[in-house]
Amino acid sequence: MKSYKVLHAPSSVGGNPQVLSRALQALGVDSRSLVVSQNYLAYKADKVLQRPGESLVMREFKRIWTILFYLPRFDVIHYNAGTTLASAYAFSPRPGRRAHDLVRYCYAAYLRALQRFELAYVRRLGKKIFVTYQGDDARQGDYSLEHFPINIASQVDQGYYCAASDAFKRRSIKMLSSVASQLYSVNPDLMHVLPASTRFTPYSHVSLDDWKPLYNQCESRPLRIVHAPSNRKVKGSELIIRALNALREQGFEFELLLVEGMSNAEARKVYESADVLVDQLFAGWYGGLAVELMALGKPVLVYIRDCDLDFIPEQMKMDLPFLRITPHTVEQALRDLLVMPRQELLELGRRSRAFVERWHDPLDIARSIQRDYERAMQIAREDME
Repeated sequence: MKSYKVLHAPSSVGGNPQVLSRALQALGVDSRSLVVSQNYLAYKADKVLQRPGESLVMREFKRIWTILFYLPRFDVIHYNAGTTLASAYAFSPRPGRRAHDLVRYCYAAYLRALQRFELAYVRRLGKKIFVTYQGDDARQGDYSLEHFPINIASQVDQGYYCAASDAFKRRSIKMLSSVASQLYSVNPDLMHVLPASTRFTPYSHVSLDDWKPLYNQCESRPLRIVHAPSNRKVKGSELIIRALNALREQGFEFELLLVEGMSNAEARKVYESADVLVDQLFAGWYGGLAVELMALGKPVLVYIRDCDLDFIPEQMKMDLPFLRITPHTVEQALRDLLVMPRQELLELGRRSRAFVERWHDPLDIARSIQRDYERAMQIAREDME
């Protein structure tokens, strides 16, 4: 197959698009990553569109210019976070903010119109579209509350999920699935609300050469437990902290390392010194953070929703190395962790590293996605002949 160019855009959620792009480069694919704006985690991208302090007019000028003149340089556009460069969002009015809401409504309408234009334009140019969903870009509060006894929607503030955003996500999924050659999801719970043709693909943001294991569980000192909430309510942080405080009062010794608001590079230094990660209690799956800690050889406590496991490979299900925890068993699960023999914890750390090597190798995942790209372009060429 002749050479082709791939663009990953528009966000750096979890670093997944950027590392996947670099893995494709290592396989000989001309791949680039672009983020519309950088976040505090500061995952490195090839191109950052908007800079801090720029006016709204300048930001939107750059966005439109990129759609018109940068996207055409690529043969494959792989959108992530379930959106496009025109990152449309749901609008819902808020009491007492009529004037401000009018501005928000107009901006939301503008982005929706621009997104429709972007997709029509990209298709008109004959580009192949792929979309990866990564979490709340597809997750819907009403579905979660109805179908999952343990869920994020039951914990977050009113408005985090709402009828308007749920409906918007459903429309957006329908629109993107109608133009994409393939949809992917890095979280199995999203597969409940995505089309049946969607494929589960594990996180691919950890380069195994860069993340070497550090097995320090057997050091003679109190156990170091790390917890790194991007959103405390989503992660169940208060339950975790309350349980640990209760255990400390009962005489258990440990060190809690809370990581919040740090760049990925800063946080990594803390992760390397830790023995074990307590991840999240309500999502039903492990996050990209857990992959990083497992790559470092750290065991992970996390809530795994059994009904979501139907969407992952059977062998992956058998290989899951996690210590299971639920919102109802937090204190007991943490007590079991604190009395676990260090050698057993070390062996679990080794299993965790092996799990990442088998299921989260960016090169393996990139090869699979590369085949999808080339299959889609081959089909398009055959249809033209």
